[in-house]
Amino acid sequence: MSSVLGRLAYGELMVLFFIQAAGMAIWMVPLGGILDSSGRHSLTAWAFATTALASFVSPLLFGAMADRHIHPARLLRGLATSSAFFMTLVGWSLHRHLASGWILALIQCFSLTYAPMFSISTTLVLARLENAPRDFGGVRALATLGWMSGSLLVGLLNLDRSPTTEFLGAAIWLVMAAFTFLLPDWEMPSAFEHLNWKERLGLDALVLFRNRDIRLVFVTTTLFNIPLAAFYPYAPVHLHALGLSNSGAWMSLAQVSELAAMFSLGWLMTRLNFKVIMLCGLALGILRFALSSFNTPVGLVLGISLHGASYVLVLMTGTVYLNQKVDPAWRTRAQSLLALLNNGAGNLVGYLSAGFWMGTCSHSAGVNWSFFWGLEAVMAAAASVAFLILGRSSRRPSVHPSAMA
Repeated sequence: MSSVLGRLAYGELMVLFFIQAAGMAIWMVPLGGILDSSGRHSLTAWAFATTALASFVSPLLFGAMADRHIHPARLLRGLATSSAFFMTLVGWSLHRHLASGWILALIQCFSLTYAPMFSISTTLVLARLENAPRDFGGVRALATLGWMSGSLLVGLLNLDRSPTTEFLGAAIWLVMAAFTFLLPDWEMPSAFEHLNWKERLGLDALVLFRNRDIRLVFVTTTLFNIPLAAFYPYAPVHLHALGLSNSGAWMSLAQVSELAAMFSLGWLMTRLNFKVIMLCGLALGILRFALSSFNTPVGLVLGISLHGASYVLVLMTGTVYLNQKVDPAWRTRAQSLLALLNNGAGNLVGYLSAGFWMGTCSHSAGVNWSFFWGLEAVMAAAASVAFLILGRSSRRPSVHPSAMA
């Protein structure tokens, strides 16, 4: 790997992943609890949905910047600085008890600057790895450590339910902006230049649905993202309801299993069919929601602990498999379509449906958590059934994506 990146560049990418993920965790992990403690519980689903909406815009922004030959480091610097600005405004608006509409508008502005950053970094890394199935897990693991660090920091400072967390997150984004001055002037991958808006969103890559294995990845990961979207908005609220304080620390347990799965992913993908790996992840997804539905501290914590492994074995396996199997001319657009389906469509449906179901399960006596997580387990099971049905049909010969250009 050092022959491709050079040790210094390799280390810089790992540090970049670490800082970014720490900032992402400080935003995502406590947000549900912060809104709940601020009397804005009804905004939770909509606040998280802003990230999904931003995912529809991010590829267009990324592509436009590529056409103008703006260096990725400079683009990341601008996005990180803007994220710090809007995250500060979100914290200020919550402290000042502004109207919910203003708070949601500021959260949407933040999401528009926040959402593209990780996909930019991931694309740059994948473009520079000689063997992505083998090497990506090790680099991506630093993002997991960063996420854990951000979650633990929130818990240690007892900011799990405080709007002051937003000021801490803003400081992390400023650190990232400063770090980008140390990055070399890498060029945007050439595949991102001179694409029209359909190509940037990956819509022209819908032709890849003709390939049964690739269709299996697209459909399964999208369906799996729907129940997965309920995790960060409502697991911290459930922890608080069960009397478990420092929800950030408890939520970081998800990253323990994620790290183990991430470091194992390269080994697994060289020895097992990707369908076997994804099926194991789907099974863990069903189990984690079922454990949470017991509505006990032990069940919820065990469910949280399985989240990371399930995420990696399904979603990261799908991402790496797609990058490995699709013809190079189609990789960029295929990954754009995968991001649009997962982070856009899947998460949007997941956040909004989880918000509706939370309202249905909420009563004067509290939330019926068994029903809430039970439905998420059923949805994860439905994704597994779809995987098995599509997986059986994909045993027949299919057209290789390179033949579709």
